[in-house]
Amino acid sequence: MALSPQLLSILACPEDQGPLYLVDVDERDDVVLYNPRLRRTYQVRDDIPIMLIDESTALDEAAAGELEDLIARHGIEPTISVDSY
Repeated sequence: MALSPQLLSILACPEDQGPLYLVDVDERDDVVLYNPRLRRTYQVRDDIPIMLIDESTALDEAAAGELEDLIARHGIEPTISVDSY
């Protein structure tokens, strides 16, 4: 994950403008930005976040739960401060 901390600090979901979580899904370079409120992921390709709603992936409850477990287990912080949301 080579996204700059400055970029991550301003990234928000294009639909609800809320914070996202940068998650290494399979711990093999499959990195996504995850919105737990909408259960949606945005791909990161070649260290570039693809922040297009039409290209996002809606997750079912089980897949969303797996990502949320990863976030909790690894203590992943949101991209923007929840206070500023």
